[in-house]
Amino acid sequence: MTTTDDRSDPNSGDGVHDAPGDGVLLVAEDIEVRASWGHIFGPTSLRVAEGGVTVLVGSGGRGRTALLLTLAGRMKPSSGDLTAFGRTNDAHHLFARAAIADIDEVDGIEQAIRVHDVVTEQIRWRAPWYKWVRQSRQEDLERICRPVFGDLALPSMDAFVEELPELTASLFRIAVANVHRPPLLVVGGVDRLSRIDSTRILTERLVALGAEQTVITADVNGVHPGAGVREVIRVENLTDNEFAMLEQQERIL
Repeated sequence: MTTTDDRSDPNSGDGVHDAPGDGVLLVAEDIEVRASWGHIFGPTSLRVAEGGVTVLVGSGGRGRTALLLTLAGRMKPSSGDLTAFGRTNDAHHLFARAAIADIDEVDGIEQAIRVHDVVTEQIRWRAPWYKWVRQSRQEDLERICRPVFGDLALPSMDAFVEELPELTASLFRIAVANVHRPPLLVVGGVDRLSRIDSTRILTERLVALGAEQTVITADVNGVHPGAGVREVIRVENLTDNEFAMLEQQERIL
């Protein structure tokens, strides 16, 4: 495990056994998720500090996705303890305080739809049922997307989501999910992007969001030491042992 400060080792003697507090937002102790057809991930232990960006390093796939969903309160651990925001194993409490973005299983956007339709839909979801909501305008796009995009160009209101460049598409999905800026933002792996420069820029934008929120994301290789993330945590038991051994062999080769 690589860290940016001396508080981040989840395997230290007093790490994962402490309740959140003193700058710790979330503590997972031997959490595991199983389905009716078998094991998904775990047991896994980690500790996430409050504020900044935490990158979980581990193999991509259903195990890592399920871990991210669990840390955002969208799945319940089958065993182990997950303590967040002062409560243990309370997924509903965690759900209400976390946004999750750029994970197809949760926020996949219909491709044959325009940007302005997605923005309009988000506004309607958050409006009282009796209130008529007009078609979204450029100022709505600015309000929703600018905090995530920073100085980067926003997508055109008339663009189809499927036509957006991959970095723009990821940032747009994060912006749509993060409208209310809850304390915790969980983002699908930055390694989903095919270009190294895009991954770097996305990480930089998450670091900017981490100034006001706690951000959790994932990367199979970790991130560059100068990326500005708060800590990088290697997570074990995200895949079956057979696949984990194959992955280790590939790294050696």
